Amino acid sequence: MYAQPQARQSANFVPDYEQHRPSPSQEPVPIGRPPSQYSAYPQHRQSQYNQYDDGPYDGDGDDFYQSQSQYDQPFAARSVATQSVRAPSPPAGPILDHSHLRPGNQAALLSHERTLELYRANAKKTQDPDLQFEFAVFMIDASKTMPIPAQTAGNVMDVEKAVAKRDDLVHEAMALLKRLADRGHMPAQYFLADCYANGIGTHKSRQDFDRAFPLFVLAAKHGHPDASYRAGTCCENGWGCRRESAKAIQFYKKAAAAGHPGALYRLGIAELNGELGLSKSPKEGVKYLKRSAEHATAEFPHALHELALLHERGVDNVLFVDYEYAAELLAQAAELGYAPSAYRLGECYEYGKMGCPQDPALSIHYYNIAAQQSHRDACFALTAWYLVGSPGVLPQSDTEAYLWALKAAEAGLVKAMYAVGYFLEVGIGTEPSMQQAIQWYKRAAEQGDKRAAQRLKGPQNTAMVAPGGPGSVLHRNELNGSGDLSLAGGGKGAKDKDCVVM
Repeated sequence: MYAQPQARQSANFVPDYEQHRPSPSQEPVPIGRPPSQYSAYPQHRQSQYNQYDDGPYDGDGDDFYQSQSQYDQPFAARSVATQSVRAPSPPAGPILDHSHLRPGNQAALLSHERTLELYRANAKKTQDPDLQFEFAVFMIDASKTMPIPAQTAGNVMDVEKAVAKRDDLVHEAMALLKRLADRGHMPAQYFLADCYANGIGTHKSRQDFDRAFPLFVLAAKHGHPDASYRAGTCCENGWGCRRESAKAIQFYKKAAAAGHPGALYRLGIAELNGELGLSKSPKEGVKYLKRSAEHATAEFPHALHELALLHERGVDNVLFVDYEYAAELLAQAAELGYAPSAYRLGECYEYGKMGCPQDPALSIHYYNIAAQQSHRDACFALTAWYLVGSPGVLPQSDTEAYLWALKAAEAGLVKAMYAVGYFLEVGIGTEPSMQQAIQWYKRAAEQGDKRAAQRLKGPQNTAMVAPGGPGSVLHRNELNGSGDLSLAGGGKGAKDKDCVVM
């Protein structure tokens, strides 16, 4: 089943390992300490929709924003992201009056509310739809950053006022976006659809594809590549419309013609696997993937990764095996922040795979990129590195090993659950707690981990009574690869990959 690509944040940095060395007198600070919150993607609803009318605006008694005529000139296609979106800058001439700003000690900066009021006053006066659209986007952005105080017994009214103020701002922005969308303003149509799809300005902040899909279609008709791609995903998955693969292909091809990397990638995968009603055609699939890779962005780096995998194993009569080029493609995707590519490169530089030299610094660097985005295998790989450290690159730290194992375990990695249980049982990087250890062993055993089940057998199991002990050895290779935590000495990689458990 094709997984809808999600937007990813770039995490391209080389950590200063020595700077992050844990101090005995304070809580240790790891390389990119695992965040406490995880991203949650809301589930999409399936429902029918009422088609929007793409006719001219009827001027329904709005005396605030003067009515606009239907626009005949096509708008330049541009991507409007869901996080923080800015329309093109307004034409020459200041949109805000900065005459109140004075040099020296008397200088005064605009407050947030004053900025909003001045922006609103200028938006009222102008008939430029682009400026009105920019103001609407500004209000949506402002609503996301509005401070909402933490609720206590004594400030309930203050919290309610702050929430109401934020909701009013969103309501005003959505009303303006609707007017512009009804008048045929393509960026407003797409941005409004994107708001509905992300639960902005909707009932109880729920995704509303009933209203999002027809607006994606309208913007797609006006030549908006992102809108065509999003309409294709709706048709493919039945979001706000019936599931129709043929229509999805039409929208994807319309977006692909404009060089949209997401649409090109989806068509490439469909051709490779024979999805969406298409017959298998590896040759055509590779063509789409190559075009997508040429247009790859931080939001759509997927084709780079897929092409790397194809070059790693080769495709009969289509692609030859080329490890060096595969590693180059993975590096490009990793630098765009794509976690699976970064993790794969981390493995390559750790074990010398695909022609890459064994390089601890590069291995840790790429694992870090992936781990910062909660890639659970990368988190557990950092656990293994921290257990033994790397001279001149990474200081050994049992505490960090435990924290990254905990991060991976909470993300659902079974071998990490067993490792956390073991760390808690023995007291590696954390205070010993048999009660918590048993809980993690149970979670791992429930998902089929035989070692966890063995350690749960009770006092009759001598390993459970006195695990570890002075001179016991943790094999890093086994921890990182197969997920085993061995207490015996020797073994593969024992010379430089073992960690003595004291």
